[in-house]
Amino acid sequence: MPRPKSPDIDSLLANWEEVYKKGLLSFWLLLYLHDRPAYAYEASSAIAELSQGTVSADENSMYRALNRFESLGILKSDLKPSAIGPARRYYQLSDAGKALLARFTERNILIFQSPAVADRIASFLNTSKS
Repeated sequence: MPRPKSPDIDSLLANWEEVYKKGLLSFWLLLYLHDRPAYAYEASSAIAELSQGTVSADENSMYRALNRFESLGILKSDLKPSAIGPARRYYQLSDAGKALLARFTERNILIFQSPAVADRIASFLNTSKS
């Protein structure tokens, strides 16, 4: 029986991260908007900075996400005048958005701080270096 070829780890990682990061955009966007209202371009650049460059989105992706979240009642928006150019739409979390972010964070982010998971990750990282 022929031996299976060794997978291309870089390609597998790139594919996994692409899917993973698309889901994380929602988390980073809601986390950023929790602190203050923002318009699409501002939120996009702030998310790239906040995520230390691991998540980024072009303006079209950002507008699609913002519009989708607003239609779901997770965000609310206001049109505000701009010192330069036309008025800008500022988005902020609604009460439902705050509740959603809190529940998601409790279920999917804070689990990495639990001793069992944190120890397992540390153990893996220590053994993978050898």
